Amino acid sequence: MTDSSATPSRPWLDATLPVEERVDLLMARMTLAEKVGQTHQVANIDPDADAEAIRAGRLSSSLYASGATGGNERDEGVLVGNIDAAQRHAVEGSRLGIPILFGRDVIHGHRTVAPIPLGLAASFDTDVAEAVGEIAAREAAVDGVAWTFTPMVDISEEPRWGRVAESLGETPVLSGRLAASIVRGFQGDDPSDADRIAACAKHFAGYGLAAGGRDYDTVSVGENTLRNLHLRPFKAAVDAGVHTVMAAFNDVDGTPMHAHEHLIREVLKGEWGFDGVVVADWNGIGQIVFQGVAADDREAAALAIRAGVDLDMVSGAYLAHLEDLVESGEVDLALVDDAVRRVLRLKFRLGLFERPYAARPGAANAPTPETRAVALRAARAAHVLVKNAGVLPLDPHADAGTGTGTGTGKVLLSGPFVDEGEALLGTWTLDGRGEDVVTPASALRERLGDRLDVSDGRFSDRTLQQARRADRTVLLLGEHPSRSGEANSVTDIRLPHGQLDVLRAVAGLGKPVVAVVYTGRPLDLSEVLDLSDAVVVVWHPGVEAGNALASVLFGEVEPHGRLPMTFPLTTGHIPTSTHQRPTGRLIRADVDLDEGRYLDALTYARLPFGFGLSYTTVEYGAPVVSSPTVARDGSVTVTVTVTNTGERPCREVVQLYFRDPVAQVTRPLVELTDWALVDLAPGQARDVTFDVRAEQFAYAGRDLCARVDEGEIVLLTGPDSARLQSTSITVRTDS
Repeated sequence: MTDSSATPSRPWLDATLPVEERVDLLMARMTLAEKVGQTHQVANIDPDADAEAIRAGRLSSSLYASGATGGNERDEGVLVGNIDAAQRHAVEGSRLGIPILFGRDVIHGHRTVAPIPLGLAASFDTDVAEAVGEIAAREAAVDGVAWTFTPMVDISEEPRWGRVAESLGETPVLSGRLAASIVRGFQGDDPSDADRIAACAKHFAGYGLAAGGRDYDTVSVGENTLRNLHLRPFKAAVDAGVHTVMAAFNDVDGTPMHAHEHLIREVLKGEWGFDGVVVADWNGIGQIVFQGVAADDREAAALAIRAGVDLDMVSGAYLAHLEDLVESGEVDLALVDDAVRRVLRLKFRLGLFERPYAARPGAANAPTPETRAVALRAARAAHVLVKNAGVLPLDPHADAGTGTGTGTGKVLLSGPFVDEGEALLGTWTLDGRGEDVVTPASALRERLGDRLDVSDGRFSDRTLQQARRADRTVLLLGEHPSRSGEANSVTDIRLPHGQLDVLRAVAGLGKPVVAVVYTGRPLDLSEVLDLSDAVVVVWHPGVEAGNALASVLFGEVEPHGRLPMTFPLTTGHIPTSTHQRPTGRLIRADVDLDEGRYLDALTYARLPFGFGLSYTTVEYGAPVVSSPTVARDGSVTVTVTVTNTGERPCREVVQLYFRDPVAQVTRPLVELTDWALVDLAPGQARDVTFDVRAEQFAYAGRDLCARVDEGEIVLLTGPDSARLQSTSITVRTDS
């Protein structure tokens, strides 16, 4: 700790003063050079090599990362000693005593790793998302991390793009609500609390539209589509109080986002009133030069500060050129002051002036029973059962050869993930450790003992021999995390080479096959679904991978995850999503699946958004509305009866969609607007009621302003986006 009591020379250290007053007091003492220093972030600060710059107030922040694509390779971790040494230079050795802001990618866990964000999205559970964020913040804070670069809320219908693994699904409502929960988990009610850190909504904006699913590529999109789709989860994060927003690498219709004055300064900061920090992505300001919009770093710095980028991540363009740009009159000092004010505001809000140091004597930082319980809950909720021909759940007590029910007998567990903890953590797990992972082999061995046979699948002929001796096979298929995440796009979303060959051979034996698919993206699972008796999509589940899988396979918990992205029939069907809008040729999905789209394939999704099965059956009644009309400023209730018609309990994700048949611009054929998690005992029926406000039907019209139209709205309820029953209401102009 440091003595942060105010003195006449440093009145901004008075923690009883309002944050804005403290910012004013500090800025009044700062030179232009010191202000510019607050806009400069370095990577992996070295307290010895950087000591002079720190003491001179020439840098504001540091992130710890292995490089520009830090999610793809491990570094030596957060060096707490370096953090504290650097802070001593800043707090005790500089003229103004401004602490350094340390950041780290804590994307889905720090030491306790939860499922990848796309797996969290499969839970449809905002409480789980918040709990994961809270634990990640607590563990990261122990190591001196005060800021992380999550949640990623880029909307994409492009599974070739590796970064869908970091996303929260394809729909604005799901992504936005989960993002808000993650922000609350990291920041809490008081971000200055010792166990909280700042969150960052990224990447603003349109990054999920990168051409061809190629990372960093160009984006061609109009502002209407941005507002009606891609900006909405960012607005939800801002409304939830997120402290920072990261600019995207891509351009939008020719303007690099790091130079996009309209979207950053006018929309994000102006229209939405965002008062936090806009941070560049790694060398994002320098990359304006590569994009051909600036001749050099000096011009790039001018474009970025005018656009509203407050903090320069590692390019050094601000540090090298902002002071001269202001003194020459090319950049208004007010723009620099605005950026500095935002950075200082964040540091005060986080309590860095009162608590700059990382070291907490005796603080342990490893998974605990408490944190593992949250990770297990999240991992279980991420399991999505997408096929079950009566072979699940398995019975751990059945004897071989009984031939009845779902008795397991001898079980073969095979595939590259059987004992590979590191691969089950997923992309962007900088501080998780493979040895902390409960693997599928260890968890299933605990339940089956010597009735479990294990093969890592390296020798397919050996695997086939073992499968012949087993009564059933559980095949662990899918992607290594190095095939997803940043800079890991693919042209083919089928399983990696060789895996289908093994599945074909094992399925050819005529014995039950359960396929478990670990992945960071939607895949072409057509042949997997055809060959397997049961299929579970698991994503990359984190430290409790094995326990979560075993509990689902053996029915200790009911599978209740749902697909947060559409799974297309083939790679050639991309893009496929719930974003589909009506075209000039009327194509009815229930009648004209083979009409006018492809000569060689139908156009429906293989697995629709929101899809998932349980170990029971659930029937849906038709939706009933409380009133046939609703005022523009009013609300209406929609009630649907759901009945568990089977013999096992379940958690059903009851989904509500809507369609606006006649609007000023084309609108989605179905759009998720709400959902409810409903627990049903065997035979139980429940009425699920949604309170629907007319403002939920709002969209950006031709003038880009939000509007709610008079006229018909179709409301649809069901278990997923493809199995829906509808009713209609009319929005009226009077109140």
